[in-house]
Amino acid sequence: MKRAMSPELLGRPEVRVFPNLEDLSRQAASRFEELANRCIAEGRIFAAALSGGSTPRRLYQLLAGPPFSDRIPWRSIHLFQVDERCVPPDHADSNYRMVREALLTNGLVPEPNFHRMAAELPDRDAAARQYAEELARVLKPQASSDWPRLDLVLLGMGPDGHTASLFPGSAALDEQSRWVAPNYVEKLTSYRLTLTFPVLNAAAEIIFLVAGADKAEALRQVLDASSAAGKLPAQRIRPAQGQVRWYVDKAAARFL
Repeated sequence: MKRAMSPELLGRPEVRVFPNLEDLSRQAASRFEELANRCIAEGRIFAAALSGGSTPRRLYQLLAGPPFSDRIPWRSIHLFQVDERCVPPDHADSNYRMVREALLTNGLVPEPNFHRMAAELPDRDAAARQYAEELARVLKPQASSDWPRLDLVLLGMGPDGHTASLFPGSAALDEQSRWVAPNYVEKLTSYRLTLTFPVLNAAAEIIFLVAGADKAEALRQVLDASSAAGKLPAQRIRPAQGQVRWYVDKAAARFL
């Protein structure tokens, strides 16, 4: 059974606590289905950005199989990446490879409807511009100065409070003009491509998926209204005209 924590009591976004990753993932799949069908009933495409890492894998597997696969109109859905490691798409560390194996192999999602970050390109700035152009082509912001508006963004959070590939102390934390940016992560000695805070915060809905006891302290800090605002990257996810939901397992919620 899930436990919901009132946003009014927390002074923070909605938080739902589930016994385990399986229950968390099923609830997230149900929300994905609900939002997708609502958008399409309104005559629009449904555009979602998918995170990488290990936590969302089970969610993607659930979406790829019945009953969810039968109830989701995949041909009207466009999927983007939140971030990507600068490795080839078949590399073991590739977020795209994980999503492909978990969600895309059954052919439900038309190939043109999955928009992959070409993070393996040697010119990372060019790769970032290319992905921003793809976002603009599909999402069609009304004005050139508008941020693209995704219907749903799925995010994770690391034990250090990072989200997407926006790590503490990294340069992309301060990006306010680019939609997509290369970001060097010093502690990992590697580059990544990531959607920036302005794009993430322009989304209609953001769902954080957080599982594991190693995330508990960071989660406590992020949801603590008295803590320093913006100290951790995940605290800077505050959509101007959207909703943030936290789906967390019992282990991650142990300090709440």
